Amino acid sequence: MRFYFRVLFIVLTITMVSTSCSNEQLDATVQPTTPVVTNDITQVILDWNQLWCELDRYATGMRPNATTRALAYIHLAAFEVCVEDMVSYTSNKDRYAELEIDFSQRQPNVNVAIALNACYAASMDHFMYNVRPDIDAKINILRQEKEADLTQGVNADVVQNSQDWGNYIAQQIIAYSQTDTEAETQILSPQPNSYEPPIGEGFWTYSDEAERGLFPYWSSVRTFVISTEETSTIPPALMYSEDTSSPYYAAMEEVYDASEAARTTDTEGLWIAEFWSNDVENLMMRPPGRQISIANQLITQYNVDHQTALVILLKLGFSLNDAAVSTWADKYEYMVMRPSVYIQNFIDPDFQTNLFPFISWPNPTFPSYPSGHSTFASAAAGIFIHHFGNNTDFTDRSHEGRTEFRGDPRSYTTFSDMAAENAFSRLPLGVHLRIDCTEGLRLGYEISDAVNNFDLSQ
Repeated sequence: MRFYFRVLFIVLTITMVSTSCSNEQLDATVQPTTPVVTNDITQVILDWNQLWCELDRYATGMRPNATTRALAYIHLAAFEVCVEDMVSYTSNKDRYAELEIDFSQRQPNVNVAIALNACYAASMDHFMYNVRPDIDAKINILRQEKEADLTQGVNADVVQNSQDWGNYIAQQIIAYSQTDTEAETQILSPQPNSYEPPIGEGFWTYSDEAERGLFPYWSSVRTFVISTEETSTIPPALMYSEDTSSPYYAAMEEVYDASEAARTTDTEGLWIAEFWSNDVENLMMRPPGRQISIANQLITQYNVDHQTALVILLKLGFSLNDAAVSTWADKYEYMVMRPSVYIQNFIDPDFQTNLFPFISWPNPTFPSYPSGHSTFASAAAGIFIHHFGNNTDFTDRSHEGRTEFRGDPRSYTTFSDMAAENAFSRLPLGVHLRIDCTEGLRLGYEISDAVNNFDLSQ
């Protein structure tokens, strides 16, 4: 049974900062160097991650839950391809009862880069579904391009053994994923007609079929490190009220003021809102996918070797997956309404979010508390802090060159500051209350702490 407790906002803030600082102490030894790709294996990882971000942008009906699930399995597969050659790490086959991997299938002369190439192609082709055909075709194109490059001068037996090993691992991970029948069922119907939200004062609901609840049963899918029963949950500290002198009204007014200022005068506020949005299919990658884009940039900036890169990506995949499960459990437990509904009813009937210009309905299609963006931001930041230390000199170029919205690069000196900006960008966008973002940040750091402490060596 999940445990519940209430705390004041100031305590939430202190907890969040304290967690960030404790993470910072875990591993601050990696220092940035001139970006250099160390070897073919690292380049395979980077190239496939880059393509994955494009697949993520154009996949329909996956965001954000099925995306996090895909990430966890794809990076689990990549890790298992290489783990026998990784010092101090062991396979996950003994950590998960239904994961079956027979390492006697691996021939002694496997070329890991070739094996990884085959594994990424097979696993991404499976887990990234409903992708626009011309984009989906790029999986096979990249596989062939990398294969042609990596197999030059390599013995034919080595090539075959390597491809066989990569494909074998991909198929074993796919088989393992299919034992999670809840997830396998839910991804087929992300907005099920069977779900009708409960009615209550201040509760989230939908006003159009396109706004039906997204993945309302996601709390029942598989987690890898920390379950919804193990994560803590803090009920919303604000009580619904229509009284103009109430804290609830003031919180809604804060969102209204921030979003209106961003739209009319605060150019940086609008820049931040659009820079971190990642809400719109076919226009932007998803919020969890954004963290893969950031990880790719960090692997290059910090000149990370391929083994460390695989560990970072595995932990990132686990952290994002488990964050989605716990966040969605809380969302559909507390049923907090989106700000735009309240604002239109009680503050400004003409109000529209700053997300509205990009979509045909005003809000993300699920309850507000806690913020998924915020949880994903800290679930990733905790992993980055653990491996690189909190202090950084990082410029996020994920949207560089985009003209449909303001995606100009933004720079950060700490990962915790970047996570906080991501989280609270939801206020000027007009889609979240501050309490949503604060709780999301807290929950994400709790999850990343658990993942950082997950022992991959035994």
